Amino acid sequence: KDIEFIRSYYFNKLELTRFSSSVGKHVGFTERGVKIAAAWNKDASLLSAMKAQKEVYCLNHIQIEYSNML
Repeated sequence: KDIEFIRSYYFNKLELTRFSSSVGKHVGFTERGVKIAAAWNKDASLLSAMKAQKEVYCLNHIQIEYSNML
């Protein structure tokens, strides 16, 4: 429930866009990033794949990571 998958895209140390599983879509942070995020958000298969990453990566590895922290 408290797990969030985030994938950020940078260019020259400036964050252009970010996908957050809690938001469920890409968000742009620059003028160019807003355009890129809008294009990516129109692609239903890309959004589905990104939303699935939370389950594929985060939920499958959380127990291992949690055990390592303790």
